[in-house]
Amino acid sequence: MREEEIEKLRGVVRDCVSKHLYSSAIFFADKVAAFTEDPADIYMQAQALFLGRHFRRAFHLLNASKIVLRDPRFRYLAAKCLEELKEWDQCLAMLGDAKVNEHGYVLDNKDHSGMYLDKDCEDREINIAAATCFLRGKAYEALENRTQARLWYKAAIKADPLCYEALECLIESHMLTCDEESSLLSSLQFGPEDGWLSSFYACLIKKYDKENIIEERFKELERESCNSKSSDPSFIRTLETNTDLLACKAEYYHQCGEYQKCFELTSVLLEKDPFHLKSTLVHLAAAMELGHSNELYLMACNLVKDYPQKALSWFAVGCYYYCIKKYDQSRRFFSKATTLDGTFAPAWIGYGNAYAAQEEGDQAMSAYRTGARLFPGCHLPTLYIGMEYMRTHSFKLAEQFFVQAKTICPSDPLVYNELGVVAYDMKEYNKAAWWFEKTLACVPSPLSEMWEPTVVNLAHSYRKLKVYREAIAYYEKALALSTRSLSTYAGLAYTYHLQDHFTAAITYYHKALWLKPDDQFCTEMLSIALMDECQNGMDPKADLRRSEVFV
Repeated sequence: MREEEIEKLRGVVRDCVSKHLYSSAIFFADKVAAFTEDPADIYMQAQALFLGRHFRRAFHLLNASKIVLRDPRFRYLAAKCLEELKEWDQCLAMLGDAKVNEHGYVLDNKDHSGMYLDKDCEDREINIAAATCFLRGKAYEALENRTQARLWYKAAIKADPLCYEALECLIESHMLTCDEESSLLSSLQFGPEDGWLSSFYACLIKKYDKENIIEERFKELERESCNSKSSDPSFIRTLETNTDLLACKAEYYHQCGEYQKCFELTSVLLEKDPFHLKSTLVHLAAAMELGHSNELYLMACNLVKDYPQKALSWFAVGCYYYCIKKYDQSRRFFSKATTLDGTFAPAWIGYGNAYAAQEEGDQAMSAYRTGARLFPGCHLPTLYIGMEYMRTHSFKLAEQFFVQAKTICPSDPLVYNELGVVAYDMKEYNKAAWWFEKTLACVPSPLSEMWEPTVVNLAHSYRKLKVYREAIAYYEKALALSTRSLSTYAGLAYTYHLQDHFTAAITYYHKALWLKPDDQFCTEMLSIALMDECQNGMDPKADLRRSEVFV
């Protein structure tokens, strides 16, 4: 057979692969390899077998070739076959015994010095070394050696910043702390044309930076444009409506406590792309916070129907039952999600929260500890362990875990809030006030209702320190965020009472009792305030305010 006829057959194989006709591709690739015995044609045959899911046969073909240990392409594809067969130790053995240091740099890179370029392809390609490092990471993760997996994923993204899957594994499995994520991104060597990619990666990592920094990242990406017809400005396209970018923005809104804004954005995203799973997860989280049980029920039904083998589907069912306070059922489905995917962090946290909701502390702590062990870059399990110790009044232990959570994520205002609460409970009011102020300084303005308890706690701290003017100012700020807080009205009333402003105190005790008529503290203090007012006469300041109203 002439060379031009062989080349036509190669074209047929490539066309069959592009049309997903894998049996046809295998048939013709086998004949081409038989005619030529060229290593490139043997590799093409092995690829066709791999795509047709004939993993054993593809591995045998590659392993039988004399260059499998000399050509990184052959070695990588052979290891991919072993990955699909779940033979992880053999997969690592096939990839070789290269080492990686703690910074993610490969110490022995002799097997991966080349980059394979297809004969008919001039597209930019991902370095074969990056793909090999990523596969090593997957093998180590499957063998539950998450320390080595993390190092090899870092090596993959450093070998080639286009290896997005490595970054995705690091982020979604919470393998890196906030500082480590930022340090990794700053160490990547992007090409001059990849400025947009650097900005996009910065939006994917944890978003606890200052509000203006994060907003600027989003704006910078939204301005990124491409003109498909340089002569016609109407053909300019931007990333402003890109689903992945909007999903990152929704995550940011959720993190800031703007749950309604987050829910509205994810609702729009899911109308545009109902199967975008990252948006789905954020949508479920926002619906949970807002108590939208009907939306959770519909989402759970659709996910179980479309993705019965995904942990996300059963996590959604658990969220629904948690939302309607059926914690036993929610635990069962969170547990099922962790069984399907042990690296799905939200399921472990939900599992612990379902136990904590029924004050089953030991089981909750067990789930949180598992989460802390599996996800060293996620501070939430450690934070929840601290909260459980708070519930049992083990304040020193709680503080230790809150400090540990702060080490993992130094810029989450929720951690500062909990440090303030534990300081308050230990009667360290100056320290508590400092932490609460630091919390509010880290929260994007204007404050949402989510942070009303922090404002109230700061007011309580100032009241304990006898800085009554500041306390009253923060109580009133809390009332601007929520007018249905018993603690705020009671605290404000008691602060006025301590200053002998009995009329104002009586007014706010009444408002507190309107929210909860059987509150013992407010009932007793109202009686005392009424007696104090009778003994001391009318509050002159109150009379003055009243006369101003009538004027």
